[in-house]
Amino acid sequence: MINIFIGFDPREAIAFHVCANSIIRRSSLPVAITPLALNNLAGYTERHTDGSNQFIYSRFLVAYLMNYAGWALFIDGDMLLRADIAELWALRDPDKAVLCVHHDYQTRTTDKYLGARNQDYPRKNWSSVVLWNCGHPANRILTPEYIEAASGSRLHRFAWLDDGQIGELPKVWNWLPDEFGPNEDARLLHWTLGTPCFHEYATAPMADEWHRERMLANYSLQRS
Repeated sequence: MINIFIGFDPREAIAFHVCANSIIRRSSLPVAITPLALNNLAGYTERHTDGSNQFIYSRFLVAYLMNYAGWALFIDGDMLLRADIAELWALRDPDKAVLCVHHDYQTRTTDKYLGARNQDYPRKNWSSVVLWNCGHPANRILTPEYIEAASGSRLHRFAWLDDGQIGELPKVWNWLPDEFGPNEDARLLHWTLGTPCFHEYATAPMADEWHRERMLANYSLQRS
C-alpha cells in the first residue's frame, strides 16, 4: 500500500481530484490517498500568516499523521502523474529522513495564482514532493505544536535535518513546466505558478495534459 497525502485547498478543489485521478489511473499498486485539508486536521491550528495555499505548512504533519511509522508520500495538489507512482515509491532510502527533488532555479515571475507573491528562496519547491521516512528518529520533532511555531524557512528548507539526511530524487519527479518548459520525459508535472484550472494559466506549458485528465476525472459511462 502506498500512503499518499495530497495538499487540498478549497479555492482549487478540482486540482486535488485531477491529481488523485492521475495517480489512480496509472498506479500498479494499491494507494491510500488522504487530502490534507485544514478542516480535517483536529489538533492542528494554522498560525502562519504567509503562504499561497492552505496546505503550505500542514504538509509537515505527515510523519505525525502516520504515527511516526512507515513511509508516506506528500505531493502538492497542483500536480499530475504521467507515470506509475510505484516507480517513485521504489526510490525510498531507509538511510534518509526525507527524499525530494533538489531544485536550484530562479523564478520567472514575481507573482502567481490568485495574486500570491512568488519569491525566490533557498531550496524553493523542495517540499512540494517528499518521500517521508516517517519512522526516522529525526522526524519525531515534527509535532503539531512544533510545526505551528516553526518558521517557514526552517520547515521548507528541512532545517531540522542534517543535509546528509535529505535524499535526492530525479528532477523528472517534480518537473515545473511553467518554469522549465515542456519535457516529454517528465514523470510528474507541477504547475507551481498556477494550476491550469485558473484562466490565466489554462494554456501553460503541458496544460493540455491537465485538461485531458480533468475530463477523465469527470467521465462516466452512459447507457447506449
